[in-house]
Amino acid sequence: MCCYDCPAGAGSLADMDKVSRTDAEWRERLSPEEYRVLRTAGTEAPGTGEYTDAKTEGVYRCRACGAELFRSDAKFESHCGWPSFYQPTADDAVELIEDRSLGGVRTEVRCARCDSHLGHVFEGEGYQVPTDQRWCINSVSLSLEPKPENSERRTATP
Repeated sequence: MCCYDCPAGAGSLADMDKVSRTDAEWRERLSPEEYRVLRTAGTEAPGTGEYTDAKTEGVYRCRACGAELFRSDAKFESHCGWPSFYQPTADDAVELIEDRSLGGVRTEVRCARCDSHLGHVFEGEGYQVPTDQRWCINSVSLSLEPKPENSERRTATP
């Protein structure tokens, strides 16, 4: 996996292998709530997730496989009850799937590396963000890797 300061290919899955586990292996690795959301496309209750109001700088990774998905600089306050981002770290970090489960059409977001459910992406809602998208992601689908305090690049002095 890339480190926080990796300048090129951050979040890219080009060099990462797909993760494939049996249902029993997922159940063993994940808590019951993580399994419900990540593996059965569940949704955590609004306003209950640990990252909904988080302001910590860092990298948000897939809780199931550790793939880099989002960065804190793309996180914004949408007041929808779940963490919201305006873009993933890389186009190949996520897969988008048409979701007709609630009678309408939505776009489901899954981790491209392990196929875990993350949440949904919505467009055209009028948020003042660069992409006009709201990536509404379950906190339980994520783990936050805080930015190291000394993460600035140092240059050698002659």
